[in-house]
Amino acid sequence: MPRVVVVSPPFLSHARPLSVLAGALRESGAEVHFACAPAFEPLAREAGLRFVPLSVTRNANTGVAESTRQDAEEAARLRAFLDATREGAVAALLAQARHRHADLLADPEGVLEALRAVDLEVRPDWYVVDQLSYPVTLALHCLGLRYATFCPGHPSYVLSGPDAFFGLPSAWPDALRPEPGGLTELRAAVERNDADFTALFTAFARRFAPSRPAPGRAFALTSPHAVVHGYPALPWLPVPSAGPLRLFAGHMAAPPERLDAEWGGRLGRLRAHGGRLVLVAFGTFLSARDDVLRTVVRGLLAGARDVSVVVAAGDRADALADLAGDRSVVARSVPQRALLEHADAMVHHGGGNSFTECLRAGVPALVLPFSSDQFAVARDAERAGAGVVLDPNTLSASDVPAALAGATEGPGRRLAALAARVRERGPRWAADRLSTAMESPTRGGPVDSAGPSPR
Repeated sequence: MPRVVVVSPPFLSHARPLSVLAGALRESGAEVHFACAPAFEPLAREAGLRFVPLSVTRNANTGVAESTRQDAEEAARLRAFLDATREGAVAALLAQARHRHADLLADPEGVLEALRAVDLEVRPDWYVVDQLSYPVTLALHCLGLRYATFCPGHPSYVLSGPDAFFGLPSAWPDALRPEPGGLTELRAAVERNDADFTALFTAFARRFAPSRPAPGRAFALTSPHAVVHGYPALPWLPVPSAGPLRLFAGHMAAPPERLDAEWGGRLGRLRAHGGRLVLVAFGTFLSARDDVLRTVVRGLLAGARDVSVVVAAGDRADALADLAGDRSVVARSVPQRALLEHADAMVHHGGGNSFTECLRAGVPALVLPFSSDQFAVARDAERAGAGVVLDPNTLSASDVPAALAGATEGPGRRLAALAARVRERGPRWAADRLSTAMESPTRGGPVDSAGPSPR
């Protein structure tokens, strides 16, 4: 069986699913090392993995972005991004486009040397790397090392052709379609980034690996062997007509643990006062949008007497403490996967993990996307009948009850059927097939037979 190094960026929303995949590879028989920033060593221990300390970016998020220790420049960029989300979808995406260089390619030479050192020490047969860890992928390309790609979030992060651009959503939900002028400005910004990053990649490869093939379009640089998606094989997803083996795992979540005594007691008290449970969580970055969290909770509690609410509020838990009561719990963090086994609905931001965890549990959602790939994920939820999508910046408390009713009363059999398909796969399914591909490596391969077809 192969020896594998799984390289993760220091972001909990990426590191956790990657550690789950790494653990599943270990269970498939591979010798697996998990390489990430030192703060993430506990994830390796939880999955029974060997840990390799490796930092691939200055930015980080260990669970709640605002409270993660970061330098002043990184903290300022986070504040600027959060401010931009208040202006709307295009403003948020433009802010992210402006921050691309510092976020994604801060120290490519340092990453190259760090990967070279890891390779000399561990001597792996394969690497698995997050698609958004572009300096790691560039380093692996330059070193000529075999790797598979893990795609977090929406599958369109793996570009499907010359008209696809990183940072430009492949689809928009009905409630958040930009005006033509804003979309034109955004397209121009992402096309400039594409050209600038491609020039940087080309120059870097020419300097440090002149005998290697040119890397091509920077944001399209992906394993030629295999791509693992922690996402369902929805039939309308855009895919390239040819390329690597693509494994659509449906989700990349560990089995939910049982609620501990404290959370079990909280759930019992909530059920006693409000029968239906709604989980509200905006992920590790966007819990900072406490204005929207407050609107959602007020709308849920006012809309029906039989609804109870659990809110993951991050660093804003104290600011939202006045919302806590007989039918509501406000906590800094919550056991999301465990609670979803008991929830009747969820309100989330369209993050890939939240979307797929809801699918796995068969829980409908009200989706409020803010940035990144969340608009494409939200459109998938809308199209799949797995949720209702609204604009978080125009949401009023009075909008919430009807949206919740639409999410919970509409999906029915479609959501149940999709949830069953998602549960059929998962991390071990993907790991078994990836291990087989690693034992018999070929350059390129078919799209997963149950995956989407080109449009």
